Amino acid sequence: MLTVRVTKYKTKLTNDKKVTLEKELSVNYQAMDNKINSPEKVDKFAREFLRLHEDSEEYLYMICMNTKLIMTGVFELSHGNVNSSIVSVREMFQKALLANAVNIILIHNHPSGDPTPSSEDISVTKKAKEAGELIGVSVLDHIIIGESKFCSLKERGNI
Repeated sequence: MLTVRVTKYKTKLTNDKKVTLEKELSVNYQAMDNKINSPEKVDKFAREFLRLHEDSEEYLYMICMNTKLIMTGVFELSHGNVNSSIVSVREMFQKALLANAVNIILIHNHPSGDPTPSSEDISVTKKAKEAGELIGVSVLDHIIIGESKFCSLKERGNI
């Protein structure tokens, strides 16, 4: 096992109203390796570190990575209700760029336990992928965490 340092960030406004990156927490996480290169690794991280399968409301997270698929940061993008979560593609990429991300993976949970993507999940992912292509940040996947299973939108052919 390898110990990986996971840093969770958030953005804040400075006194002169500029957006800045702020470290929210930084902790060690035991992983097989430090690359996030499969949906199974994302699912494992989401369950063991974020505990997404236990949440009663939807949460959307973004894993930021460098060119070698090594995690450089994690952001909570949205906290919704039992069956929805609102996300802005603009704010998503603002955070990704501040974290110097080259690649990102989106992760969110379905409190119902069923990881089947909704039409909104697919639509937001496609918009994010298109926006990322314009600015040079690749959306590699969007993983939906259910009670005991997960769904990769990339593997389903939705992105």
